[in-house]
Amino acid sequence: MTSLSKTYYVSSKTGNDSNDGLTSESAFASLFAINQRSLQPGDHVLLERGSVFCGQYLQVTDSGREDAPIVIGAYGEGDAPRIEACGQGIWYQNYGAPPLDSPTHVYRGYVSSAVLLYDAEYIIVEDLEITNEADKIIGEYYSLGDKMNRTGVAVVAKDKGVRHGITLRNLLIHDVNGNVYDKHMNNGGIYMTALQPEDEEITGVAHYKDVTVEGCFVYQVSRWGIAVGYTYAHEKFQGAELDEEIFLKYGHEKIRICDNYVKAAGGDGITAMYALRPLVEHNMTDSIACEINDRIYCEPGNRLGKVAAAIWPWKCKDALFRYNESVDTRLNQDGMAYDADSGDGTVYEYNYSRQNEGGCVMFCLQEAIHNTFRNNVSFDDLGGTISPAENPDALIKDNTFYVRKGVPFVRKNMDGGNYTLVDNQVFEL
Repeated sequence: MTSLSKTYYVSSKTGNDSNDGLTSESAFASLFAINQRSLQPGDHVLLERGSVFCGQYLQVTDSGREDAPIVIGAYGEGDAPRIEACGQGIWYQNYGAPPLDSPTHVYRGYVSSAVLLYDAEYIIVEDLEITNEADKIIGEYYSLGDKMNRTGVAVVAKDKGVRHGITLRNLLIHDVNGNVYDKHMNNGGIYMTALQPEDEEITGVAHYKDVTVEGCFVYQVSRWGIAVGYTYAHEKFQGAELDEEIFLKYGHEKIRICDNYVKAAGGDGITAMYALRPLVEHNMTDSIACEINDRIYCEPGNRLGKVAAAIWPWKCKDALFRYNESVDTRLNQDGMAYDADSGDGTVYEYNYSRQNEGGCVMFCLQEAIHNTFRNNVSFDDLGGTISPAENPDALIKDNTFYVRKGVPFVRKNMDGGNYTLVDNQVFEL
């Protein structure tokens, strides 16, 4: 911490916004006092444990430095401080580059976020409990097609080029009532995006370098559990062979998603997007895609996207997924534990899957190339163990598959792709 940095204390129990906030005895009472301040490198914002900030939110547009990050965390003893956004913290999202990879995807609209990091960098958010429910919004109901997108934590890059040093750690995020239909808005538990700059020639390409999401428990959120990070520059990543130089200019680098537990996400669980060599390890997903069904997903309009899987990459190069566990992903058009989707060089190794209703792993379509699935264990995955869905190649090697009697090894109507089986063991249950 630099000598000029400050620590701000916030307590809903004993604070007052007329205080200076610089000691625990003179703490602020609300998060609004923080939103009104310009944070400097090395500053800490500490929320008192046991505090509840109802109808409040944090919106941070300031940045730290690599040697002096801004830290938002907790102090005192007891339960983690809780931010209950209740549909507040509204901001406007616009990718600025329609259409997205599908013309049916929504690319702009209002979003409510309990914590918003907008064009910030070198910032750590840790040790908080976060909710964003919508049960008190008059006229809105859960499956409404045009309901507002909501996020626990939203991270946005736009007008300051590459954003470095984003760390989200030990967060408890739950009951986020987002929009189950909008796949690529900042929507769900944790969602990071890159939006088109006002003047890219001056500010540079908006993207991320050095992002860590670790130790977070995310449950009962819609649509996504954890996603890093969709980009306005998606058109640069067309085709099957993905050039590393494209990622260095337009994509994300040094992405780590580790030691997280995602349970009961309405749609997908954990996804790295447009990233070069992302590392996704030691994560757990449980009961993913629990809203991708006719009962809840019932007003999509012309939006496609009634598909979801548990832990997977989108348009990444050399993504590594290891030591993850996925159980009870619910059946939909996908519904599998793992999905090597439209990327180059994805490796799944030392992962475990159990009773996922859409199977163990899919290799998804023509742009899923150079994928390897090795040393994994699948136990009683349902529907069909593998889905080689028109992919040109895949190596499936040294895995152990425990298959229930009557369940096909290749899922029906999810074939047509090419794969090589080497030294796998298959046991009938």
